[in-house]
Amino acid sequence: MNWSGLESLLSGVNKYSTAFGRIWLSMVFVFRVLVFVVAAQKVWGDESKDFECNTRQPGCTNICYDHIFPISHIRLWALQLIFVTCPSLMVMAHVKYREGKDMKHVQLHPGSHLYANPGKKRGGLWWTYLLSLVFKAGFDTSFLYILYRIYHGYDLPRLSKCSLDPCPNTVDCFISRPTEKKIFMLFMVVSSALCIFMCICEMVYLIGMRIAKLLRIRRDNERFLFAEQHELTDMAPRRSQYRRTDPTLTDSQLSLNKKEKIREGGKSTAL
Repeated sequence: MNWSGLESLLSGVNKYSTAFGRIWLSMVFVFRVLVFVVAAQKVWGDESKDFECNTRQPGCTNICYDHIFPISHIRLWALQLIFVTCPSLMVMAHVKYREGKDMKHVQLHPGSHLYANPGKKRGGLWWTYLLSLVFKAGFDTSFLYILYRIYHGYDLPRLSKCSLDPCPNTVDCFISRPTEKKIFMLFMVVSSALCIFMCICEMVYLIGMRIAKLLRIRRDNERFLFAEQHELTDMAPRRSQYRRTDPTLTDSQLSLNKKEKIREGGKSTAL
């Protein structure tokens, strides 16, 4: 299988990804694709040829091999890599759609752009990017679960027993190089778990940045409203100008009140 085309296609996703996304893509190609192409295929290349059972009954070895290895590790990992890398193409397709839409807008309205930066994660592109992360983490988790359920764990026993027809009795079957295959299987499982962790970190980062941006916009709006309210209160006349006198007071009481205020004012100035 030719992985160079997929690598060159997904390398363009780097310019639309965050730092976590670039680390994830590097881990996929260095620790998974490269190991898969260079080493894992050679290690599992002899799994059916060197699988032996201590019987000469025709068909027994094939039946036992199919029972112990329902699906080849190599084919399962190839499917996993294809499913995991495909969601990144959603982001590239959305960016290309934005670029085409912006080009049509420029042709109709010269000098103006519909998007200042089509690759900036805003609006629908932000949701597309977040959805691609959910798909990548979900596919990796699903394949790890499938591998665990099929092989009853992440272990390859040195000796397996089989009693299926047409075997005459319970026979012992042996896998070639079980320790080496177990090491590579654990390596692929750990690298998949790290990729899931990086996807979760990137999702938390994107959602945290979005929440921080919304809180910052809300705080700026509150400051703006607060400043506007204070400007209006400064422009409004003082309440003392609209102070009403008590209509029940007589003229003599009003004159006494005025004299008392004048005396208090004189005392305050003397002090």
